[in-house]
Amino acid sequence: MPRFTVNGQPVTVDADPDTPLLWALREDLQLTGTKFGCGMALCGACTVHIDGQPVRSCSMALSAVEGRQVTTIEAVGATPAGQAVQQAWIARDVPQCGYCQSGQIMSACALLADKRQPSDADIDAAMSGNVCRCGTYNQIRAAIKDAAVVLNKGA
Repeated sequence: MPRFTVNGQPVTVDADPDTPLLWALREDLQLTGTKFGCGMALCGACTVHIDGQPVRSCSMALSAVEGRQVTTIEAVGATPAGQAVQQAWIARDVPQCGYCQSGQIMSACALLADKRQPSDADIDAAMSGNVCRCGTYNQIRAAIKDAAVVLNKGA
């Protein structure tokens, strides 16, 4: 039974160690903000942070998170980057259908936690694994830039 920390809480999941983290989060821990998109780590809808780094949870086995820190969309707002990104997402009215947004936000938060003043190339690189079927890429980029301004004012 894999043991790890999710959103600051230690958990033990009674599941096969080969089970994708995504399904343990959604089914066993009832954290449904992380979405299933493609199941092949191509779309980014299932993005979570593992030890602060964005990871596709649909292709990450539970055994790989043993003893590690997992943060999901449910808790990312507790971080300065998470607060800034979520506020910018709302102010820019980024979501259309919203399905990809938790993964988009998780990737944006990881970027801003690492680079407080990302260039367009930094944003493109960090967000390249996140697909938005509604095409809100311009709003996403603008929201990331807005969030960076907020973070830099507070630094």
